[in-house]
Amino acid sequence: MAKTINVVTMGCTKNLVDSELFLFQMAANGYQVVHDGEVSDARIVAINTCGFILDAKEESVNSILEFVEAKNQGKIDKIFVFGCLSERYKDDLIKEIPEVDGFYGKFQVKKMVEDLKAEYRMSLSHQRYQTTPSHYAYLKISEGCNRQCSYCAIPRMTGKHQSIPMEDLVNEATALAGKGVRELLVIAQDLSFYGVDLYKEQKLAELTQRLADIPGIEWIKLHYAYPAKFPYDLLSVMRENDNVANYLDIALQHCSDKVLKLMRRNITKAETVALINRIREEVPGIHLRTTLLVGHPGETEADFEELKQFVREMRFERLGVFPYSHEEDTFAGETYEDSVPQEVKQDRAAEIMAIQQEIALEINRQKIGTILKVVIDRKEEDHFVGRTEFDSPEVDGEVLINGPGIEIGNYYQVKITDAEEFDLYGEIV
Repeated sequence: MAKTINVVTMGCTKNLVDSELFLFQMAANGYQVVHDGEVSDARIVAINTCGFILDAKEESVNSILEFVEAKNQGKIDKIFVFGCLSERYKDDLIKEIPEVDGFYGKFQVKKMVEDLKAEYRMSLSHQRYQTTPSHYAYLKISEGCNRQCSYCAIPRMTGKHQSIPMEDLVNEATALAGKGVRELLVIAQDLSFYGVDLYKEQKLAELTQRLADIPGIEWIKLHYAYPAKFPYDLLSVMRENDNVANYLDIALQHCSDKVLKLMRRNITKAETVALINRIREEVPGIHLRTTLLVGHPGETEADFEELKQFVREMRFERLGVFPYSHEEDTFAGETYEDSVPQEVKQDRAAEIMAIQQEIALEINRQKIGTILKVVIDRKEEDHFVGRTEFDSPEVDGEVLINGPGIEIGNYYQVKITDAEEFDLYGEIV
């Protein structure tokens, strides 16, 4: 019988793509592969870890320890750990958790495959074992990051920004479309910088246009644009192509000029407001998703009040917020005192989300009576769950629909009949 390996993915969707690449290599070597199998007869487990902030690190460590316990009980034979946590703390992990059979960094998949007595095939290096529903997939367009944000350890783990060549991405997306993928979720640590290293200029707009030209692609959604030196030529591509969704994920982090400077974001509040206004003017109806960071060293009550007012005025359609995590190997961790108490950080995050909840409800209620294009992701009990072009999987709201003849993966015109803070209700027209 073929050996079975269970690959468990922690953290972001960029890690998910890495897991899919590894899974394909193992499947090509005759392994039976399972992703995130809670109940599995796999005797080998590979854990793709996250090392971004404290909560993510703790979750990854706890997952490793759970599988170590299963190994001690004789339920599994081998444990391998890779990804960002292992890249960042490999030596410490080897000392602290010796039961693990191998620790590998983020870019050591080839060695891990070979240590599993399998052949790593370069000809298959861009092929993936798709773990998402068959109708959508993530497309990672670059590795690493050249930004020097004070709070972020990602450049230390992933290195400098490396764009994946455009031809490779178009070929990968074309292959995904050929397998039935109709929605591409374009991801990177920094979309805005795409192409600068390879082509000496920003190429996100050109790449997006070429992806939009691929037959069968219904939606393209862009995640993690950086606000400083934003590629404005992207906006005409979004406006002129129906299959480039009116959706943009752009992490702003803060609005206070003082805090932005402490964060080393290389942008001011005035420039941020001008950017938001221009995006909304050039792409009517766009829904912006942003992320904010509260409790950064030096953030005062006055800075936080300014941020609250900014959220009220900008009325972001989608918003998440994180309390600052004081991390070693970051500029802030090495330079600043962690001056804001943890309970204050948590309270500030809750206040921002309370404001956003009211805004989100108002925006969603405006959709009642409108007809929106919706893709169906899954069935839950007596209803189907879908998303509009303004929503990405896992992070955004959903549309709940009842009715006969609905098929997962299909797109429907749906009349919105009711709304909550983050979810909509509808019926197929």
